[in-house]
Amino acid sequence: MAKLKLRGKDLIKLGYPEGPAIGMAINMMLKHHRKKSKVWVLALLKEVIQNPDQYESDEILGRIVETLKENEPKKEIQLKEELPDYPIFGQSNIEKGALKQMNIAMQLPVTAAGALMPDAHQGYGLPIGGVLAVENAVIPFGVGVDIGCRMCLSIYDRPEVFLENKRSALKDMLAQNTRFGFDAFDRPMDDPIFERPEFKEIPKLKSLRQKAVQQIGSSGGGNHFVEFGLVTLEKEPNALGVPAGTYLAVLSHSGSRGLGANIANHYTKLAMEKTLLPKQAKHLAWLSLDSEEGMEYWLAMNLAGDYASACHHHIHHRIGKALGEDPIARVENHHNFAWKEVLADGKEVIVHRKGATPAKKGELGVIPGSMTAPGFIVEGKGSASSLQSASHGAGRLMSRRQAKESIAKKDFKKHLKQHKVDLIGGDLDEAPFAYKDIHQVMDHQKDLVDVIGLFYPKVVRMAE
Repeated sequence: MAKLKLRGKDLIKLGYPEGPAIGMAINMMLKHHRKKSKVWVLALLKEVIQNPDQYESDEILGRIVETLKENEPKKEIQLKEELPDYPIFGQSNIEKGALKQMNIAMQLPVTAAGALMPDAHQGYGLPIGGVLAVENAVIPFGVGVDIGCRMCLSIYDRPEVFLENKRSALKDMLAQNTRFGFDAFDRPMDDPIFERPEFKEIPKLKSLRQKAVQQIGSSGGGNHFVEFGLVTLEKEPNALGVPAGTYLAVLSHSGSRGLGANIANHYTKLAMEKTLLPKQAKHLAWLSLDSEEGMEYWLAMNLAGDYASACHHHIHHRIGKALGEDPIARVENHHNFAWKEVLADGKEVIVHRKGATPAKKGELGVIPGSMTAPGFIVEGKGSASSLQSASHGAGRLMSRRQAKESIAKKDFKKHLKQHKVDLIGGDLDEAPFAYKDIHQVMDHQKDLVDVIGLFYPKVVRMAE
């Protein structure tokens, strides 16, 4: 019997697409059916291409079907034709770009509900300040690049006069016990998080572990900070269990460093390969939680969030040790994350809060203003309209470029002096003038949170 000979053009005539499926089909036939006639083999392969589902579970032919499905051209997923209603808090104060991005997000076929916070401004994919609930899916750029970015506030039983008398020493403490941007500690502290199984079982995380070890306890650049300030609590009893008064406090803002950024970029690329969306919505590509990639991202996202928390705890441990004090209260909350939650109608969803603070009933959080404007210690009211969310800050009024081009350094320095704020590092792109009025932002969310205290920055450390 003549040796079986198959050519690519034979399979193309049957309807096979050019690419890996042809190679797989030829290999499988030559390996398992090389003694059969060419007519018989081509008839079998024709049956496979015409009825692939019938052969999906076949040990041999199933591999051909798998390759066909992996390489079949993706169909572009269409957005909803009608824009669903969603609440916009502080609408008059929100730029058009952010509104446009939120509108597109609301038209995704997986979207169940959404809301836009009063500090919203344009980002990538979901706007910063956007809250989006979707069904059985997670959107990496709906979470954001700095996964698990958070606020952490430690309150110490030291009076206002302590800060004024020790300003110089507090500046030294921040300089010695914090690192920003590309800088890191020569001897970073160890942490139990590095023993988590995800670092061993997920290839992408395995490759990022050593960098995460080197960066732990440090903060990012941009708007990230560590600062000494004064906390005022006017009412008692309060949710913190601290008597009314003014106290020394440390507030930090940072995220998951290079670990989170690499996770975000890796899984966003996968999502965009799996989910083909119109050009204006491409950064909102999602991963199904029923898929291996979706569950991998979910585990990686949660790990990055816990890593961000560990970074803050290291920062506050170092500063507390330098102070020789243990905090009498601590408030910590995160944003740039996705949570499994249940809507008011009983539907289970994945709620993305990209630059939005969780505000479930009784949940504590910190909403910062700027380096001269107060931050607000808040307690959530559990508003269903905002998907139990609030703003994560004042929100940018100017882009970084606009701020650098339009703000004079002398005006910036004068403003800091007027508010008795000492700044280490930082630049014009983070000047208070680049941000919205935090008091107006808070006024737009009175129905979302109760204010239980204020934090006034006094010694601020940022990236150089």
